[in-house]
Amino acid sequence: MTDHASKPYKRVVVKLSGEALQGDSSHGLDAATLERIAKDLAIASENGHEVAVVVGGGNFFRGIKGADTGIERARADSIGMLATVMNGLALEQAIEMQGRPARCLSAIPMPALCESFSRRAALHHLNKGRVVIAAGGTGNPFFTTDTGAVLRAAELSADAVLKATQVDGVYTADPKRDPNARRYERLTHDEAIARSLAVMDTAAFALARENKIPIIVFSIAEPGAIASVLSGGGRSTLVAP
Repeated sequence: MTDHASKPYKRVVVKLSGEALQGDSSHGLDAATLERIAKDLAIASENGHEVAVVVGGGNFFRGIKGADTGIERARADSIGMLATVMNGLALEQAIEMQGRPARCLSAIPMPALCESFSRRAALHHLNKGRVVIAAGGTGNPFFTTDTGAVLRAAELSADAVLKATQVDGVYTADPKRDPNARRYERLTHDEAIARSLAVMDTAAFALARENKIPIIVFSIAEPGAIASVLSGGGRSTLVAP
């Protein structure tokens, strides 16, 4: 059990990568994986937590990789933001199929597809017990969805950011490549920045530090992972002041 088990995380922002939704596929959406993660989010909501989700778009398009192919960076990031909306809409339906209400809100206005993101709208839906999917990143190029997740957490006065990854916390090195990599139980934001730990970008850590927002890094690979973290179980790393 983690050392932050007793902390009451009433309202949280869950950060999902787009790749988390593709399962074992090389790209796109894997139906079974989408269903599993949606069920996990629905259970967290049913357990009384107010849940917002920020999802990336890397399973369809990553802005930074698009820029590497010759697309202007600002334009490539815009394409990436559109990819996050596709994932947001898919998550919205998948969560509703689990019997929980959900609303996809986009930082880029798309009234024909979903609501535009605003703090007031997001808080309204959270207070109604709906899972909020904040898509479209920050609505601006040059910012990652990690930074977007911390920004939304600050706007919504969330108690924590839950950073879902493919490993069970923050390590001294990539544990898939280095068998001697050591997992941290707890870090400060300053330590994460100083050690250049790549689990989130520096801007995200800095914004979390400024707003005193804890970040819990955990693996999304197993069913029930989100609910487990919220109940204090499982393996994870806490990044906090």
